[in-house]
Amino acid sequence: MVETAVFTYGLLASFVLSGAARNKRMERPNPALLTYIGYLLVGMSAAASVLLTGYAVWQSI
Repeated sequence: MVETAVFTYGLLASFVLSGAARNKRMERPNPALLTYIGYLLVGMSAAASVLLTGYAVWQSI
C-alpha cells in the first residue's frame, strides 16, 4: 500500500516539476490544475514531515 502511494507521489511530483520547468522555459503561465496539484503535493509533504517528526520524537521519549 505504501509503495503505491510513494509511486503516485513521485509520478505527480515529476509531472508537476517537468510541466512547470517547460512552461517557464516557454514563458507561459502554469495551468490552474498544475498549480493546484503542486500546492497539494507541498501540503502532503509538510503534513508527512510533521507527522514523521512527531513520531520520531514520540519514539525517543
